[in-house]
Amino acid sequence: MGHIKYASDVGAPVEVAFTYTDTPMFVPEWMVGIATFEPAQESGYGAGAVYLATLRLGVWHPTVECEITRYRPNAVIGYTLRRHRSGKAVPADSDPMQPPAGWGTLTLHFDPLGYGRTVLTSEIEYPQAHRLPGRMCAALVRWTLRRTESQLRRAIEEFHGTDLVGRIA
Repeated sequence: MGHIKYASDVGAPVEVAFTYTDTPMFVPEWMVGIATFEPAQESGYGAGAVYLATLRLGVWHPTVECEITRYRPNAVIGYTLRRHRSGKAVPADSDPMQPPAGWGTLTLHFDPLGYGRTVLTSEIEYPQAHRLPGRMCAALVRWTLRRTESQLRRAIEEFHGTDLVGRIA
């Protein structure tokens, strides 16, 4: 499994940052490559909620399942992308020590920084690609995570009503 981690400063309190990230209708605005994000069933919010995500990868638009596999309000949320199986929801891995199944897991940690600011730590775990050279795959995943983190940070600050340096707009 590959693993990449970034941290950034967000100009909004933890509660605002988490609420924005936890709202399913906002996910296509900040997660790179996601065109639509809709509930797959009446699973509600939190751990175990499953969504159908349509990816935007050039001319290829597959639908995958995205399950919330880690969830602590105002602290952490983890999204795991998996292959879509019609009519079946793929359960979360029961053993937290095992690597996540599927295409990868994006985990976002929210920590208070003080003065209405948040430290947003973005981590991605992904399977090593066998068809692409390892460095090319890692570079693509690194770029995707950086872009997702940057878009999420800007979207949270817009949602909160601050500009990019945290001042009141």
